[in-house]
Amino acid sequence: MSPAPTPPPDAGCAVEPVRTTVCVVGGGPAGAMLGLLLARAGIETVVLERHHDFHRDFRGDTVHPATLQLLDELDLIDRFHALPHQKVTTIGVVQDGRRTDIADFTRLRVAYPYMAFVPQWDFLDLITAEGRRHPAHRLLMGTAAHGVLRSADGRVRGVRARGRAGDLEVHCTLVVAADGRHSTLREEVGARPRLLGRSLDVAFFRISRRPTDPDEGICVRVGPGRIFGATDRGHYWQMSYETTRGGLDAVRRAGLGAFRADLAALVPFLADRVHELRSLDELSVLKARIDRLDRWHRPGLLFIGDAAHAMSPVAGFGVNLAVQDAVATANALTAPLLHAQRTGARFDDALLAAVRRRRLLATVLSQGLQRGTQRFGIDTTVKKGRQPPAPRLFARCGPAQLLMSRIIGLGFRPEHVRTAPPRPPRPRGSDPEKGRP
Repeated sequence: MSPAPTPPPDAGCAVEPVRTTVCVVGGGPAGAMLGLLLARAGIETVVLERHHDFHRDFRGDTVHPATLQLLDELDLIDRFHALPHQKVTTIGVVQDGRRTDIADFTRLRVAYPYMAFVPQWDFLDLITAEGRRHPAHRLLMGTAAHGVLRSADGRVRGVRARGRAGDLEVHCTLVVAADGRHSTLREEVGARPRLLGRSLDVAFFRISRRPTDPDEGICVRVGPGRIFGATDRGHYWQMSYETTRGGLDAVRRAGLGAFRADLAALVPFLADRVHELRSLDELSVLKARIDRLDRWHRPGLLFIGDAAHAMSPVAGFGVNLAVQDAVATANALTAPLLHAQRTGARFDDALLAAVRRRRLLATVLSQGLQRGTQRFGIDTTVKKGRQPPAPRLFARCGPAQLLMSRIIGLGFRPEHVRTAPPRPPRPRGSDPEKGRP
């Protein structure tokens, strides 16, 4: 009898386990940055990204001054600036036809006093391309983790995933879950985040931009019961409509005509283009929630980014807080991971708590600012139909604007890259002291 034919790779057959030191689940800003930083330091790292590419619209694409500084520290700033992007120096609120800047980044003493808007897929392509320059880096696109592997004592020792070639296992010293606010690994180990405050619905859509339009950068336009955001993306306006949970149901009941009329009333220079929104089905809805894990790790497993603390879109903190988490993680764990990789020694899971200790205060304060903005700004406007008082405060108090510029631009605890690529090996027989006086 002839042997059975070997099934093709896409038939779901098991493949040889992938062995590495760190497996990062999720190729978003946190996962991509951590993968680069670890591989750059010589730590064997596999990054799993469930999508086949990064091309998804209406994702966080604000890169703040603190993150631009990190890109500079990684020698990536010139390549970043070569990407299509817009620079924005102010964030404003228009209320009763009057604009007030609540943040002005030119007041900061930093190398890059602006926010840069760049499509997130370009940002992630840049980071992962740099990661692939390092032999220790491996990126598996179209590969979704769906479970964890455990040792006899219950420690996480890898992940089960499904990729282009079928099912696979990744065996590693440490798993880092950077798989977002709907983290599969978080569900797998029973880690449940605590909901903080009310949820927020944000609907995104596009309207064309004309050369005669005002130079607004980022501007939130507030009217009784309505909030529209407009962000200049060069050839179009990225628009947002913010409301409390369930508010979009009221929008749908009122219909497209009413929504267009509200947009024209609140953003009058777009009145002749509101017809470009042809259906309410074109709205891309983000059901945002603010939550946080009380414990960010389990033996062999660490949560960072939205998997540890989901953010709302307010102030665009999400991407930058995730990147800061990645930098803090690399700073704290590179040395012990390298030691475990070189010697085979057991990694001390107690070290994982250091990441939460480092990043917790910045996370709590950032989420607190978002919750306060929603309670006293968004809820006041949408639910009570009143104008929020904050813009008047910033119009009268210069220090308040400077403080908000620092908080939004730099965050509450900006991180810096403390790890470095390994030195090239010294040629055999060389004398490091030779030639010294």
